[in-house]
Amino acid sequence: MSKLVCFGLGYSAQVFARRMIAHGWQVLGTTRSEDALQKLRDEGFHMALFSGEEPCADASNALKTATHVLISVAPGAGGDAVLTHHEDDLADAPLLEWIGYLSTVGVYGDHAGEWVDEDAVLKPKSQRSLLRVAAENAWIEFGSKTGKAVQLFRLAGIYGPGRGPLENVRAGKGRRIVKKAQVFNRIHVEDIASVLEASINHPRAGAIYNVSDDEPAPPQDVVAYAAKLLGMVPPPEVAFEKADLTPMGRSFYGENKRVSNARIRQELEVDLAFPTYREGMTSLAGAFK
Repeated sequence: MSKLVCFGLGYSAQVFARRMIAHGWQVLGTTRSEDALQKLRDEGFHMALFSGEEPCADASNALKTATHVLISVAPGAGGDAVLTHHEDDLADAPLLEWIGYLSTVGVYGDHAGEWVDEDAVLKPKSQRSLLRVAAENAWIEFGSKTGKAVQLFRLAGIYGPGRGPLENVRAGKGRRIVKKAQVFNRIHVEDIASVLEASINHPRAGAIYNVSDDEPAPPQDVVAYAAKLLGMVPPPEVAFEKADLTPMGRSFYGENKRVSNARIRQELEVDLAFPTYREGMTSLAGAFK
């Protein structure tokens, strides 16, 4: 029987875990929050607490019989917590066939709106992206050193049920901030799960995959489309220079690139269920009616 350990059972990992449970897999997830631990247990997940400050005994035991591992824990200043506390467990796991590490397209930094693929130069600008690059390198090194099949998945901006522009517009929090030639990359959470499942079926040690849809788009267009689906008047456009943004929000606009998903289509033969934000948001809009 296939057994999956998910370090960090967050939004994307939950969707993937539910899919694999439906296939008959056993799944152990971890969280750092006591409140989330109980909530996820109430939803039927087998859970353990992993603070990132010390090893998780339940995870150590699960890795002895695990066939697959997914890491969606963000790295900290001290590095990747999973490698820090469970590197030996992973290296010694006798049945382990696949390790997936969820990263971000933020590692590419700013490419002035040009297309980037997995071989593009990494130019991280923010501290969080610098930490991601370091974590990616650590996982690739681990795979090379141990012979374990490590795959990296660089995720675009995630949306799906309960998360995204529709919720923001409905709550009156949608903003149409306009910066000339700015685009963002997006991916529906179900398509993330499809890519991970396809990789499990075709593991390739050291593989790196961009997980993004077909159409990088201006953020103001996405918000306007959300308002249209909800039958609401779109919020007014605001020039980026005049927008009241947090430092983190402003930093997102400092990176402009178009992320190619050609590799997941060609190598993994993934057919995205939601190839653009229009299909994805239209599928979600029914929940608001």
